[in-house]
Amino acid sequence: MFGKTWKISEIKYKVIVERDVKIRISDGTEINADIFRPESDEKFPAIFGFHPYDQVAQTAPMRHSAFATLFFKEPGQEKGNAYIEAGEPEAFVRRGYVYVIANVRGTGKSGGKYPFLAPPEAQDGYEVIEWIARQPWCTGNVGMFGVSYFAFSQLFIAALNPPHLKCLFAPWAATDLYRDFIYRGGILGHSFVRMWALGSLHNCRVEKTPQQQEEIDKILQDGDIAGVPELVQVLKNPNAGTNFLLAGILLHPFDGPYWEERRVKYEGIKIPSYIGACWGNYGLHLPGAFRSWENLRGPKKMIIGPPAYLDRPLYQLQYESLRWFDHWLKGVDTGMMKEPPIKLFIMGTNEWKAANEWPMPEAKWTPFYLHENGLLHERLTHSKEGFDSFEDSPWGRGSLEYCSPRLVENTEVIGPIVLDLYASTTDREVFWFISLREVDSRGNERVLTRGWLRGTHRKVDPGRSKPWEPFHPHTKSEPLTPGDIYEFNIPIVPTGNLFKAGSMIKLKISCTDDQPKNPLEMIAGGSLYRQAPSRVTVYHDEDHPSVLLLPITRGNILETFLSGGKPYL
Repeated sequence: MFGKTWKISEIKYKVIVERDVKIRISDGTEINADIFRPESDEKFPAIFGFHPYDQVAQTAPMRHSAFATLFFKEPGQEKGNAYIEAGEPEAFVRRGYVYVIANVRGTGKSGGKYPFLAPPEAQDGYEVIEWIARQPWCTGNVGMFGVSYFAFSQLFIAALNPPHLKCLFAPWAATDLYRDFIYRGGILGHSFVRMWALGSLHNCRVEKTPQQQEEIDKILQDGDIAGVPELVQVLKNPNAGTNFLLAGILLHPFDGPYWEERRVKYEGIKIPSYIGACWGNYGLHLPGAFRSWENLRGPKKMIIGPPAYLDRPLYQLQYESLRWFDHWLKGVDTGMMKEPPIKLFIMGTNEWKAANEWPMPEAKWTPFYLHENGLLHERLTHSKEGFDSFEDSPWGRGSLEYCSPRLVENTEVIGPIVLDLYASTTDREVFWFISLREVDSRGNERVLTRGWLRGTHRKVDPGRSKPWEPFHPHTKSEPLTPGDIYEFNIPIVPTGNLFKAGSMIKLKISCTDDQPKNPLEMIAGGSLYRQAPSRVTVYHDEDHPSVLLLPITRGNILETFLSGGKPYL
């Protein structure tokens, strides 16, 4: 790949592979690494990837198959490929880079016990980077690469500022494991993390310390936990396999020190960072991309792609990453930093849009109020309106849907979304599962994004909130009084979509996940449900104006027509 004023490093080297290289760090632990380097006596910049998975699988030859998780496999596959996140070493090595890929402690052939993204994992990565920089084949410039866990680890390591770490290529990263992944909105998302711990972590050894039996017994008395047999088995056998890791998650349902150890410390990151995600990964990686954009202070770029996870290995990003590494590790002006810093794929147009800031300056958060008869419309609620209700129980999971009239204008929505919902329940708890959907002119419906909130975690921190993004501390439970009406401020993960004329905007409100239709929806599902039966009521009257705030960036000049634009069309 090249342009009129730049080109990426040329293919000119053969590849030497060194397997199972032992890197001893300061506490005596040996980190196991594979090293791919050019067949040459020259010095080269290095790229480093750090992970807890099967080392051989990470660098297996490319095969043309779509993303598959532990649950979703293509015909002929024995294993899902969801954990293959390292990229293709030859794409870098043949162009003059050393590629080092290593297992984190307690996984694969690395020594020690697995700390699950807590110390000393990042310190280990720091020391491996400094070891790489000292090797005779290295110029002293080291970058990091990879998605998902590889990207998590990059940000944790960068916060410690290794002297020879010069840049990150870290798209598709969760940066707050509590909020992005495991307790979305305070609701436990147990299915994916359980299967990840059991099926993806390779030869994982965890540190087993005495459990507080009293705490485990208390968790087992939680009726919602008791309703999931797999979680009961974990708690009854906390020292079996990776159950200790899962038990730790179950024993920490509130944000606090346990999760703080596993949250990116942005204030320490000063190096150039390339971040991003895709619109479809709203249940794991997408929130972290926007959090990173807001908090990183060094040079940065962000890409938000179409709602389809990258094929494996990451050949879609090989040229983009090479431009990035050539710039920061080789000092070659690829023109990359002269381009707009944000690239957004807009669903509905299937085209890219460049931006200089996020949220976009043209965004106007437009209120769409919930009305009777399932209407979603800009018109204010009035005193004559009432409420809608549904049953939520193991014997019947109801829901409510509110839909706009068919749009007369092409209407673009890009940015974070908020639902301010007035509601009551006959229970002392409620789990909110919110989805924003598009219904096209033919009636086909697709989920664009989702939001979650545990009702007893409804408290908002005004100092950390924005009008378009409420922040919930998730530090304590405040039980609901049955029958009382509460305001729930529910953040919905950002999206970027053009609703074409003739389509409709739909909001679905329920207390459970929908049945997943693809792997990314599966990752965002698998949540805890209430086992106690209840009747849930949503209000939309003058005193309780439930409203969806949509960031409209284009169109909606005349707002929506209750008539759908008829009878004149």
